[in-house]
Amino acid sequence: MPRRYLGLISGTSVDTVDAVIASFEAASEPTRLLHAHGHPVPLRLRRELLEVAASGRTTLARTARLDVEVGHLFAEAALSTIERAGLGPGDIAAVGSHGQTVRHEPGGRFPSTTQIGDPNVIAHRTGITTVADFRRRDVAAGGQGAPLAPAFHQAVMSHPSARRAIVNLGGIANLTLLDPIESAASGPLGFDCGPANGLLDAWARRHLDAPFDEDGNWAARGAVHEPLLETMLTDPYFSLPAPKSTGRGYFDESWIDGKLHSAGQAVAPVDVQRSLCELTATTVAASLETYGARTDEVYLCGGGVHNRTLVEHLSARLSPRKVKRTDVLGISADYVEAAAFAWLAMCALEGIPGNRPSVTGATEPVVLGGVYPGRIP
Repeated sequence: MPRRYLGLISGTSVDTVDAVIASFEAASEPTRLLHAHGHPVPLRLRRELLEVAASGRTTLARTARLDVEVGHLFAEAALSTIERAGLGPGDIAAVGSHGQTVRHEPGGRFPSTTQIGDPNVIAHRTGITTVADFRRRDVAAGGQGAPLAPAFHQAVMSHPSARRAIVNLGGIANLTLLDPIESAASGPLGFDCGPANGLLDAWARRHLDAPFDEDGNWAARGAVHEPLLETMLTDPYFSLPAPKSTGRGYFDESWIDGKLHSAGQAVAPVDVQRSLCELTATTVAASLETYGARTDEVYLCGGGVHNRTLVEHLSARLSPRKVKRTDVLGISADYVEAAAFAWLAMCALEGIPGNRPSVTGATEPVVLGGVYPGRIP
C-alpha cells in the first residue's frame, strides 16, 4: 500500500521552503504528488541566511540560534502543508528535511557540508518521524555530498529507451544524465554545472531592490557583454571534471565583482544580468555536450524555469533537442527537489542507499540521513 512522505527543502535562493506530500509504492515506482506548497521565508531570516552562506563569517552562537529558528520554520511549513492537504500528522509516514545549506566545502583534507534546521524541532513539533542530515554520510564515504536528486531522477524519470537529461535551474544549475533503463547498470551521471538563480537573484537584489528578475524581463532588455562572459568562463570550476559540486560560498556577489574587475571594462548592470543568463546557458549546454552528447530529451526543473530569458538562451543552445518542463513527466518543475527528499526519507527508513557513487564520487552506496523519531503513539 502506498505511503505518504513529506519532503522539505529551502534552496540556495532561500525564497521559500518548498514542501511536497508524495506517495510511493516503492523506490522505483512512479511518484504521485498529492500536495505542494511554497512556505514563505521571513525577509529578515532570509537576509541573515544569505549573509551567513555568502560570507562564511558567523559565530557558533549565531549558527546555533539559526539552526533552531530554521527548524521551527520547517516545522511550520510541514504543518501548514499537511493542513492544506486536508490531512493530519498521523497520515504522514515521515518527513524528509534537507534543511538550509550554510556551508559546502567537499574538497580539502577534511571535506564538509553543513545544513541547518534542527530536525529535533521538526520531529517534536509535528510529531512525525523526521529524516535529515542527508549529505554528510555521502561526504563521509568520500563523496561530494551533492547533488543528491539524481538518484530520485533515475528511479522515477528514466525512460525504457530514450536518453534523458534533467536540468535543475536552482541557485546552482545541476545536470543529471539518465541512460535508458535497460542499459543503466552503471547508474546516472550528475553534477553541478555552475551558477544559475543564485547570481541572477543577487544581482537583481542589488540593482532592482527586488528578490529576483521576474520572468527574466530585466535581462531581456540587456545585451550579452562578450568580454565579461569570456572572463567568467575562465573560472577554473567550469573546467573541473565531474563529479563536482559547488554552492553560494563560491558563486556569490563577490564573484561577480571580481569578474567585472578582471574584465577591465564598465558594464551596464542590465548587461551583466543578460550575461549571467548566458553564462548559465553556456555552461549547462557545454556540460551536456561533454558528458551527454547523445542525449535525446531534456527536462527542466527549479525556479529558473520561470525565467523566460534564461530558458530561451538554454533552449537555443540545446537545439535541436526539445526542451520541456518535468511537469510533462508528472512532477511539477517547482517541486522536484522537495519530492526527492520525500523519496530519500522513504529510502532511509527502508534501508535503501540514497546516493549514487557515479554522481557524488563516493566509494560506495550508503543509506543517507539520520532518523529522529516522532511522538510515540
